[in-house]
Amino acid sequence: MRAVAIGGGHGTAVSLRALRRLTPDVTGVVSVADDGGSTGRLRAMLSVPAVGDLRKCLGALADPHNPVAESFEHRFSVGELAGHTVGNLLLVGLIDATGDLEAAIGAVAEVLGVTGRILPATREKVVLCASTAEGSARGQTEVHRQSAIRRVVLDPPYPAAPIAAVEAIERADLVLVGPGSLFTSVLAAAVVPGVTQALAGSRATRVYVANLRPELPETAGYRLQDHVDALDAHGIVPDVVLVDAQSPLGRDPCTLPTVRARLTGRNPYVHRVQDLARAVGRLVAGEGRKAEG
Repeated sequence: MRAVAIGGGHGTAVSLRALRRLTPDVTGVVSVADDGGSTGRLRAMLSVPAVGDLRKCLGALADPHNPVAESFEHRFSVGELAGHTVGNLLLVGLIDATGDLEAAIGAVAEVLGVTGRILPATREKVVLCASTAEGSARGQTEVHRQSAIRRVVLDPPYPAAPIAAVEAIERADLVLVGPGSLFTSVLAAAVVPGVTQALAGSRATRVYVANLRPELPETAGYRLQDHVDALDAHGIVPDVVLVDAQSPLGRDPCTLPTVRARLTGRNPYVHRVQDLARAVGRLVAGEGRKAEG
């Protein structure tokens, strides 16, 4: 089975870990729109695409016994390096030296013993912009502070998606979109035109993995259907929605076929990898669609 996860940050890292339990042929197509924290500082300093979400997703597919992987998330706490992670510095150092984002990711993946591939949604240094009920917002950090978001776009408006990312989506048997912050993580990757078009034309089973609850203030007051409607407004139409049955959103109705399963453990705020893998495996096998459609 060929599987793809689209999005960014911790949510897509969880999806990648779950998919790796099902198949070694896993590709992450990851947002490069982040502009906060260590990533934002490095981006402003070196004029490079954001690497923070790429770092998290590389770590998700890394060999857990690799000594470099064990220190990849180490964050410095003193001096000029305070707040920066080893992984971010390694990635931007390679980008600065080679001028090639994909080559830098590939080199780090080899060092980490990554199973599968991590690809940027675009090679370009993009800025996430949003139109809201109250006006507009520019930059992922600022967009995340908004509510009543109507639409997000990228600046420049037509960034190219890597050919490898487009081909991975087109050839996939399964695509997971999310979980993660709807506008600033999931759609930040999915609105790259080449990614949107590849998703629309893919024959894969396209699964939206819903968040565990509305995220404040970005999706304040959102029900499950509101998430689906927002995806649809941006040209993303999943075949099925997967939602945690115990979460607030798990009780909501939805117009798309919906699979409700236990996806969390003791911590109700984080998807549990083994439960997500089990639910996705059953869905792929055809067991999940009997619930609703």
